[in-house]
Amino acid sequence: MRVLAALNNSDSAPGVFLMVAALAALIVANSPLGEGYHALLEIHAAGLSVEEWINDAVMALFFLTVGLEVKREFAVGQLNRWSLRVLPGLAAAGGVVVPALIYVALNAHSAEGLHGWAIPTATDIAFALGVLALAGPRVPLSLKVLLTAIAVIDDLIAVVIIAFFYTAHIEMLYLGLAAVITLTLVALNRLGVVKLTPYLLLGVVLWWLVLKSGVHATLAGVVLALTIPLQGNKVSRQVRPLETLEHGLAPWVGFLVIPLFGFANAGVSLAGLNVEILTQPVLMGVALALFFGKQLGIFATIRLCALTGIAPRPEGANWWQVYALAVLCGIGFTMSLFVNLLAFDHPELQQYARLGVFIGSLLSGVLGWGLLRFFSRRSAVEH
Repeated sequence: MRVLAALNNSDSAPGVFLMVAALAALIVANSPLGEGYHALLEIHAAGLSVEEWINDAVMALFFLTVGLEVKREFAVGQLNRWSLRVLPGLAAAGGVVVPALIYVALNAHSAEGLHGWAIPTATDIAFALGVLALAGPRVPLSLKVLLTAIAVIDDLIAVVIIAFFYTAHIEMLYLGLAAVITLTLVALNRLGVVKLTPYLLLGVVLWWLVLKSGVHATLAGVVLALTIPLQGNKVSRQVRPLETLEHGLAPWVGFLVIPLFGFANAGVSLAGLNVEILTQPVLMGVALALFFGKQLGIFATIRLCALTGIAPRPEGANWWQVYALAVLCGIGFTMSLFVNLLAFDHPELQQYARLGVFIGSLLSGVLGWGLLRFFSRRSAVEH
C-alpha cells in the first residue's frame, strides 16, 4: 500500500501504468496467446464473465472516485465558485459537442453506427495528466489546473450521458429499491454519520440493485460518492470522510482498477488491418472526432472566452501551450472504451471503435506532448 501511495504522488505514474497495460493487451491479443486471452475474459463466475466483473463491478470503484473528485472539486476545490467553473465548463462542453457532431456527420447513414456518438466525447484524465507531466517542469501550473478541471467536468458529462442515453430496459422494482438505499445514504449524511463502513456496505447493496435494474451498475459508485460526508460532525470535527476515502481508493484505482480495465478492453486484433478498414465510418468517426473534434471544440471555446471577456487565458501560458492542452484532451482512452461497450453490441463495431480510440488518442498524445515540450522550452528561453 505504501508503494502504491508513493507512486500515486507522481502525476505521470498512473498514465504510464495504463499505457503499459494497454500495450500489453495489444501485444497479447496479437500473439499466440490471443485465443487464451479472450477465453479467459469469457470465464463465468457468480453469473458474470470475468470481463463483466471488471467492467460492471471493479469499474464501479473508478466511478466512485470520479464522484468523489467531482464533489470535492465543486465543494472546496478549483471548481468551488461559478467564476472558476465558467472556462473549464464551457471548454468541456465544446469538447463534447464538436466531437459528437463530427462523429455523427461521418455515421449519419447508419442507425447502428450512430449509437457510438458519445465515444469520442470523453478525456482520459490519467493519460492526459501523465503526458502533461512528461512534457517537463516548464509547463505552466495553470494548464494542469485547467486540464484537471476540464477532465472532471468531462467525466461528469460522461456520467450523465451514460445515465440518459445508454440505459436500456428498466426494472422498476429494483430501481425503486435502489432509490430507497440512496435515501438511506442521504439520511446517514444528514444525521452526521461520518464512519465510512455503513456507507460502503450500503454501497455494495446499491450496486447490486442498480445492476439488476438495467441502469449501468457503475453509476452506483457516483451516487454513493455524492452521499459521502465532506466534513466531520460536532463530535469528530477533524474527520474528513470524503478525503479519507478518496485518498484510500486513489492508488488502487490508478494502479490496479484502470490498468486492469485497460488490459481487459484494449486487446484488439490487428490481423487483416488495411486501408479499407481504416476508412470504416465508426473507426474514422471516433479517431477524427477525438483528434480534431476535441482540440477544435476546446481551443475555440477558450479563445472565444478570452476574446469576449468571459474568462482570461490561463495565467503564464501562451496560446500555443493552450492549443497543446486542447490537443491532449483528445486522449480519450478509459471512458471512451467504457462508452464503446455500452454503445455497441456487435463485436465488430466495438473492434472498429477501439481502433479509433487508439488512433485518435495516440495522435493526440504525441502531438500534444511535442507541442508542449517545444513551446514551453521556447517560452522559458524568451523569458
